[in-house]
Amino acid sequence: MTTVAHTVLLFHTSNHALRAEKLLKQAGVACRLIPVPRHLSSDCGVCVRVDRPDRVAAERAVLDAGVDIAGIHDLAPPRP
Repeated sequence: MTTVAHTVLLFHTSNHALRAEKLLKQAGVACRLIPVPRHLSSDCGVCVRVDRPDRVAAERAVLDAGVDIAGIHDLAPPRP
């Protein structure tokens, strides 16, 4: 059985991802900018990664600030 370790929030532009990172940090949600995983999009760009338990809080903080989210995806931990 695979457990979900992280959630990534994808945005339409890198500027939106940067803004979301700032908003999440202000809201006390731990996050990190990472490259968009290739299996989610072939476009170059960055997304915001949060711990899975923070998914709802992250989504709420970003949407409440008016930043449009292009997609939200749960990621399984890497295989050993």
